[in-house]
Amino acid sequence: MTKEMNYLVDMYRDSYFPDFLVDKMKATIEVFANYLEHGAYTEETVQQKLDEMTDKLNELAEEFEENGSQIETVARESIADTVFLVLKAYNIDIDIEEAIRNRDW
Repeated sequence: MTKEMNYLVDMYRDSYFPDFLVDKMKATIEVFANYLEHGAYTEETVQQKLDEMTDKLNELAEEFEENGSQIETVARESIADTVFLVLKAYNIDIDIEEAIRNRDW
């Protein structure tokens, strides 16, 4: 079971972001956290999983736009904060900018 933490807090607080899409983002980040929970990783494989996670988050941009929203400043910061907290919870020292380097947002 992954460590308890609050995901995407600012996005959930802001009605501009449809909850069902924020839920999809949260689920994507949770897949990454679940990977870390199993403990058999290297810094290289962590970055690979982060890149995969970020690519999946990028794919949600169109759905946000179709629902009158977009992945903008509040969303970017909320995603970065959440990923940073996940990395910190598992004692992984990767710079957040490097961690989400594949982002289109």
